[in-house]
Parts: sequence; structure tokens; C-alpha cells
Amino acid sequence: MKSLAELTAIRNKMKAQIDNREVEKDGDILIKVGMATCGIAAGARPVMTAFLEEVSKRGLKNVKITQTGCVGMCRLEPMVDIFVKGEKVTYIKLTPDKVVKIVADHLVNGNICTEYLIGKEN
Repeated sequence: MKSLAELTAIRNKMKAQIDNREVEKDGDILIKVGMATCGIAAGARPVMTAFLEEVSKRGLKNVKITQTGCVGMCRLEPMVDIFVKGEKVTYIKLTPDKVVKIVADHLVNGNICTEYLIGKEN
């Protein structure tokens, strides 16, 4: 960091990510990333970071991102639950590349990415 402007830019980026992790309100899309030790070991941190970055890049103000603990299906991690209008969709074995597709298809266009759903694992 060499200037106040760089520090301000870093602060604003982190503030935007924190804003995306606030409490859900009516009409919000809620994303819960499994961040227990099993999820972290399987790569959940880069998945959560990818969600934060992609949602911020697209300016999606109605999307809230949070973390959750173990749901007992460690072999399917990293796992993410997405709640839209009370409906839950569970995505499994995620990577940052898959996150980009999920944000574009599911969150922006309303089309569930069936190839990443629980029950579709190979």
C-alpha cells in the first residue's frame, strides 16, 4: 500500500463484502456456504470468496451471503444452500468456476444449474 487512495479502495471493497453478509430481509436471496472444517478442507473458502466477488461485481444488492456449519454430508463439500422466495436449492462439490455460472444462471436469470444439484453427484 503506497497511498491513501489504495487504502480507501481496499476499505471500500471489504465494506461491500461485509454488506453482502448482513441479515436476510424479505425479498433477499440468501446464500449459505458450508464452512465447517470438512467444507474448508474441500475448498469452501475460495467458493465463498467467489460468491462475494461475483455478487459484488454484478451489483446484486438483494443477495446476502453467510456461512453455516456442517450438514453431515462431508463427501459432497463444498456445499451451498441458496434460498430464493423460501425455496431452497442445494449445490454440491462447488468450485469458484461453478460459482460464476450459478450466479449468472440462477441468481440473475432464475435458472437452476441442475448439473450441480444434490442428487446429481457422480
